[in-house]
Amino acid sequence: MNKKIYIGNHEISEHAPTYIVAEMSGNHNMELSRAKAIIKAAAEAGADAIKIQTYTPDTITIDCKADCFRVQGKLWEGMTLYELYQTAYTPWEWQSELAQYAKELGIDFFSSPFDLTAVDFLEELAVPAYKIASYEINDIPLIRKAARTGKPIIISTGIAYLEDIELALRTCKEEGNDQVVLLKCVSAYPSPFEQMNLKTIPNMRGTFDCLSGLSDHTLGSETAIAGIALGAKMIEKHMTLRRSDGGPDAAFSMEPEEFAQMVTQIRNVEKALGSATYELTEMQKKKRSGSRSLFVVEDVKAGEVFTEKNLRSIRPGVGMHTKHYEELLGKKARCDVSKGTPMDWKYVE
Repeated sequence: MNKKIYIGNHEISEHAPTYIVAEMSGNHNMELSRAKAIIKAAAEAGADAIKIQTYTPDTITIDCKADCFRVQGKLWEGMTLYELYQTAYTPWEWQSELAQYAKELGIDFFSSPFDLTAVDFLEELAVPAYKIASYEINDIPLIRKAARTGKPIIISTGIAYLEDIELALRTCKEEGNDQVVLLKCVSAYPSPFEQMNLKTIPNMRGTFDCLSGLSDHTLGSETAIAGIALGAKMIEKHMTLRRSDGGPDAAFSMEPEEFAQMVTQIRNVEKALGSATYELTEMQKKKRSGSRSLFVVEDVKAGEVFTEKNLRSIRPGVGMHTKHYEELLGKKARCDVSKGTPMDWKYVE
C-alpha cells in the first residue's frame, strides 16, 4: 500500500515515522495556562501533534437528569453527561490562542469536532486535520462535513461494528476524501489489556485499504509499542501534567516523562523494525570471521591422512567452509601442515 497523508509537514505512510499525538481532552482542568503548559510538555516530549476537543455541553448533549443521560463507568459515576462535559470541554475562546502557541512550538494542532458548528469554527482556525471520536462514528452528517473540507480524517473505532466503519469510510469517499486513518480503539477508561485485540491493526489496513493506528487508553506504553510492531502509523495517548492534579481524564493519562519515554521507545522500535531483508550489514559481514570453518588442529605430515582428530570445524571463520568436511576426511596431505592452519585445498593431494 502506497497511501500517503500529510498533516502539517508530517507525512503519514507505511514508510514514514509513526505520527504521535498527545490528546489533551479535559486535562487542562479549565485553566488556560495549564492547557498551554500541556502543549509545551507535549512538544518537549517529542509528540508530533497536540489534539483537543471542540464542543460545549450544549453542542454535545442536553441538560437532562433522566437515567439515560447518566454516565456509565467508575471514573464519572453519578454525573450526568452535561455535568461531565461542563468540567471537560475546552473553551472555544481559548482555541485560537492554543493553536498559535502550538505553531510557535513547532507542533501540529487539531481537534475532534462534535457537531457541525465545531467544524465551521475549526475551519476558521485552519486546522490541518479532523479527528472523529469513537462515539461520533455514527454521526454521518458530522463525518460528511469534515470530509468535505478535503483534509485528513482520523476515525477512532472504539464502539464501531464493521458496518459502522464501512459507512464512515463510504461517507468520506462520497465527498471525494480518501485521506483516512482508522484507529483501533477500546472505549474504556482505562482499557483492559485483554480487550485491546491489537492484531486488528494490520487487519484493518488490509480490509479497508487505508492507514491504521491506535488510540490507546491502556495504562503505560507497552500497548502502544506493540501497536508499532504491528504496523500502527499513528499513536494517540492522553497526556496531563500530573495525574495527582485530578481532572476527568487524569487517571488514564500519561505524565510528560512517561510520554517522552514512550516516544523514545517508539523511535527505537521503528529503527529495530527496519525492513524485510536477508542482506548483511557491513558490520555483520565483518562478524562472519567469527563463525565456524575448517582448521588443521594437529600437526600433519606430508602424505598423512586428514581425520576427525586432526581436522575440525572450529572458530574463527577464516578457513574452508564446513560443508567440505566429509569430502576432506580420508584425503592425504600434500605437504606438512602445522596445527592452527586454516584448511585450504592447496594442502590436499
